[in-house]
Amino acid sequence: MSQRNNPELRKEWERRIALFKASGLTQSKWCEINEISIHQLKYWLYKADNFYSTQDSNSKWITVTLEESEQQNETLHINVGSASIVVKPGFNPTLLAEVVKALKSVC
Repeated sequence: MSQRNNPELRKEWERRIALFKASGLTQSKWCEINEISIHQLKYWLYKADNFYSTQDSNSKWITVTLEESEQQNETLHINVGSASIVVKPGFNPTLLAEVVKALKSVC
């Protein structure tokens, strides 16, 4: 199977993208820490954006409000419309990305 159509590779990059987005780091800093080429990250970000935009052309942007926390080890409460997501330390970023994607499709 070519790398281009490898679902395991796509899943790994979805996980990496979720970790990158959750990190709050710049692309270059995250890549440096994770020993990944910035060009690879940019390629997969582009590929993911195109994949999701073609999958869900009727999607709409929704407002997400995050409450700031004084402690870093607290849980994170995310409210999306009437839905509420609680993110605890050690969360699965891929699962969070899938939940947010699902919420986007129904909101």
